[in-house]
Amino acid sequence: MKPIKANPLSLEIEYAIRDVTLPATELERQGHRILKLNIGDPNKYDFDTPGFIKEAVIEAMGLGMNGYAPSNGIPELLDAIRTDERSRGNDIEKQDIMVTHGVTEALQMLFYSTLMPGDEVLVPGPSYPPYITYARMRGAIPVPYRTIEEEGWIPDVDDIRSKMTRRTKAVAVINPNNPTGALYGKKVIKQIGDEVADHGSSYLISDEIYNLMTFEGETPSTAKVNPDLPVITLNGISKIYLAPGWRIGYMALRDPDGSLKEIREGLERQSRARLCANSICEYAYYKALTGDRGHIRETMEKLRKRRDLAHRRLNEIEGTSTQLPGGAFYMFPRIDCLERGPWKNDKEFSLDLLREEKVLTVFGSGFGQEYGSGHFRIVILPQEEVLSSAFDGMERFIKERMK
Repeated sequence: MKPIKANPLSLEIEYAIRDVTLPATELERQGHRILKLNIGDPNKYDFDTPGFIKEAVIEAMGLGMNGYAPSNGIPELLDAIRTDERSRGNDIEKQDIMVTHGVTEALQMLFYSTLMPGDEVLVPGPSYPPYITYARMRGAIPVPYRTIEEEGWIPDVDDIRSKMTRRTKAVAVINPNNPTGALYGKKVIKQIGDEVADHGSSYLISDEIYNLMTFEGETPSTAKVNPDLPVITLNGISKIYLAPGWRIGYMALRDPDGSLKEIREGLERQSRARLCANSICEYAYYKALTGDRGHIRETMEKLRKRRDLAHRRLNEIEGTSTQLPGGAFYMFPRIDCLERGPWKNDKEFSLDLLREEKVLTVFGSGFGQEYGSGHFRIVILPQEEVLSSAFDGMERFIKERMK
């Protein structure tokens, strides 16, 4: 039988965050212990889903919620999401919400409803990889806009303005940001919204999956800051409620002038066609949104200590430097020694660090060549002793290779 051809776009998919686990897994098979600073999954470290949220899954099964749920989400969860969004100033109704298999499915559905071949979507540079991958799978063009490293990776609004064209369909904002940990304030969110308003035929995507995970201040609601614009907000249970494997998220459409009418219809048709999200985990998310949030404070207290340790150590190592993140649990250090060292690029640096010191990071170019190159991403989720050991290894590695 002749080989059956795949869609060539599918063969171009890369996801650096998990791709780097392949060589790490091989080293583990050989008996090595890997210091993992690569994946944004709190439950792989010393965090766990709050007990009352886990109990809600069992309760849901006992209540008989084991069949299909409504395509857009169970009523209890839709009510809870509406209340939560409105408490932050996003004036939406239940019918504006669609529950999804995490934010990644929401993004896939959104791009399938929005993007045609040749369309453009502006994404932060560096960017979370699915924003790039899913746009390309539609034959569209992800256009990275500059974020200013020296100013804490805040978006360069002038660069956004210069890159908006007649083909621009959407501008994406990830706040707090993955991979940099940057926290954007109201001023820059409003400035980005003003550019979208001036363009006149695009909308804002606001990924707020880390919105309550901040070290100083609050994450502004993009929809509240830009009340007259079409804004689609993405959020979910994964990060704030420490349940990434449950795959429950949502998109909330704020559409004051009806310009998202066709996109909404396309989203609703997709929602029905794929049946529903996970019914029992939807119920648990409802309980999470309406229950005690004390675990968030405890989580951020632990992360603050780890952030401060990582920031200090990375800036002490001769050859690396980093900005102080304002939210989430990421850092995106610069490899200052790259051009003086033996490495061809940031990917080779990260893979050599893994092989020689068994420290697993994610190479920065995996988050976009233009703005990610010359960096690497780490998570600050591991315990302090693990972080310290990893930075000791990184320091040895750079000193040895720079001789």
